[in-house]
Amino acid sequence: MYSPTTRVLTVLELLQTHSKMSGPELANRLGVDGRTLRRYIGKLEDLGIPVTAERGRYGSYSLIRGFKLPPMMFADDEALALSVGLLAARQLGLAEAALAVESAQAKLERVMPAALKNRLRALAETVTLDMRISPFANDNAALLTLSTAAHAHQRVLLHYRSLHGDNTEREFDPYGLAWRGGRWYAVGHCHLRDDMRSFRLDRIAMVALMAAHFEPPAAFDAMAYLAHGVATLPRAISIQVLLKTDLKTARDELFESIGVFQPCEDGVLLSSQADDLLWYARQLARLPFPFVIVSPSELRVALATCANQLLRLAQDEVPEVPDGFLNGGISGNPMGSVSL
Repeated sequence: MYSPTTRVLTVLELLQTHSKMSGPELANRLGVDGRTLRRYIGKLEDLGIPVTAERGRYGSYSLIRGFKLPPMMFADDEALALSVGLLAARQLGLAEAALAVESAQAKLERVMPAALKNRLRALAETVTLDMRISPFANDNAALLTLSTAAHAHQRVLLHYRSLHGDNTEREFDPYGLAWRGGRWYAVGHCHLRDDMRSFRLDRIAMVALMAAHFEPPAAFDAMAYLAHGVATLPRAISIQVLLKTDLKTARDELFESIGVFQPCEDGVLLSSQADDLLWYARQLARLPFPFVIVSPSELRVALATCANQLLRLAQDEVPEVPDGFLNGGISGNPMGSVSL
């Protein structure tokens, strides 16, 4: 849970950012009731922070005029990078991230000149990021402990719950962490299995630092390991396709977890595993460069089926369209005017 001390500091940051704020507004920002808010205000006063309270229907809290803590200074591009990072933090599946973002945003705005503050507020209110949102609210402590351990090359003790609900205790050397597919993962060496493993943070019941240390592989890439693990999962059908392009273009047009990309004399050999050949054929059908299906022959049949479906759709008669539809005349059309 977010600590009371952090919430008290958040109250201070909000009061420094705004000239005055009402009790209900402050309580709503913090997600607490009025009684708890008054306790936080009392703690600020105990620390010598001069908070004034105006009582009555339109009462509010404010700091004595002229009171400021020494600010941190950021260049424009630094403040912009931090603000965009805060937007992303809201969607990274961290426990109580909204409150942490609110506090950090308040600190940023407090040290900004007015023009930059307005630009970043506009960014925060108008920009959205296309990120998968995790259905789990992970405990920040697990992420912080594991990242600390990975940085210090320090072993940890994990209590982990598997997909089937089995609970195990294991020692683990975390080499790195990655956010992929809406979830956080820790990647490293598991001493229980004596092999490389990745662990979802939302399934970690407990993690604690140990005294032992380890030496990680040089230049270890946790994200690349996860992508390779997904690409090489055993599935029903093994596939090989020769892509007539360079490695960069192949990876840009497809996605890392579709398979293993190997540059060769004639282009890039893509080795994959799949359960659904029609799905795989659709991935190939959208490629802007030529390719050759090496195996299996059934994939050629699936690709022909996909092509025939598209051909039939292209040859279908155009249905009668209501007057004004293509000109955006129908109320509520989100696309507006359309040109053909």
